[in-house]
Amino acid sequence: MYFVSIIFHGMKKHLLWLLLLPIMARSQSTTKEIEKAAQEFVAALDTSLRGQTCFSWDDQERFNWHFVPKARKGLPLKAMNELQRRKAYALLKLCMSGEGYRKATTIVETENILRELEGRGKEDEYRDPGKYFFSVFGEPGKGKPWGWRMEGHHLSLNFSAMDQHLVAVTPAFMGSNPAIVPGGAEKGRQLLKEESALAFRLLSSLDSGQAKQAVVAEKAPADIITGNKRKAWLQEPPGIAYNSLTADQQQQLKRLLAVYVDRYTKLMADILWKEIAAAGWENLHFAWAGGRQWGIGHYYRIQGPTFLIEYDNTQNNANHVHTTFRDLKNDFGEDMLKAHYETAHRQ
Repeated sequence: MYFVSIIFHGMKKHLLWLLLLPIMARSQSTTKEIEKAAQEFVAALDTSLRGQTCFSWDDQERFNWHFVPKARKGLPLKAMNELQRRKAYALLKLCMSGEGYRKATTIVETENILRELEGRGKEDEYRDPGKYFFSVFGEPGKGKPWGWRMEGHHLSLNFSAMDQHLVAVTPAFMGSNPAIVPGGAEKGRQLLKEESALAFRLLSSLDSGQAKQAVVAEKAPADIITGNKRKAWLQEPPGIAYNSLTADQQQQLKRLLAVYVDRYTKLMADILWKEIAAAGWENLHFAWAGGRQWGIGHYYRIQGPTFLIEYDNTQNNANHVHTTFRDLKNDFGEDMLKAHYETAHRQ
């Protein structure tokens, strides 16, 4: 889908918004389906489980996101019966593309592989695929803002909706340990392969002058720099600018960007693409740090005026990938909600 956005390059914001209206209208039915799925998930819970799952929209727990093994609020998969798990995954599936859904569910399953690699017993609860938690914020379908989250080790997916539109799908985190499974029945599996392979391909295509711009440090940071901050922030984006790339390299960068954007439904991804294009392709930067081949710790980021993507692979002998996708203005739907409240107060 990345190439569709090229036609929007240079358009004025008001014209872009007019073009977005039919897309937003089409996304309404999808969001209604998401609302219905959320309602059905909540309805499948008894009073006790509902109290564990549901929070008010204004509860600060909505911003309490992370991607490491830790104590969490919400309802874990292990506490759900078969019907409840089916309803929970149905909600997830409606919010993701087929590939995004596959990656999210495989991250959960990877806990079993990591448990075995670390020599833990089958009853070990530190690496436990049942410890992925679902939380709902606000009341779906009540005409007010609402959202939901699925979160556990190496996975945090946050969705925000308003006025029958899905308005935010960030912050988002996906990781994989091991990045490449070293043995067993799943030997060789690389869940986040494109996130790595496409970046190495782009890096290897740079000439010496371009590489000097792109490579900002010889050593990669120990993890993604923004961590689990409520608001993502980095200084002026270092690295090579989009306009300093050849036409083929620009397409390679877009293909890499598409791996992250296209994790979501086509309607949501189309909106993200148009926002990126409206902010100007010339404002994109690609930065690299660390090793220039697999097996040596490495890091990259793609940054534009509206978004930030970080990738880090430094832990466990550089076989442990972290990726994050942030909206620099609209994480948790805050920018859209701010505009909504300001408009409401003027009326």
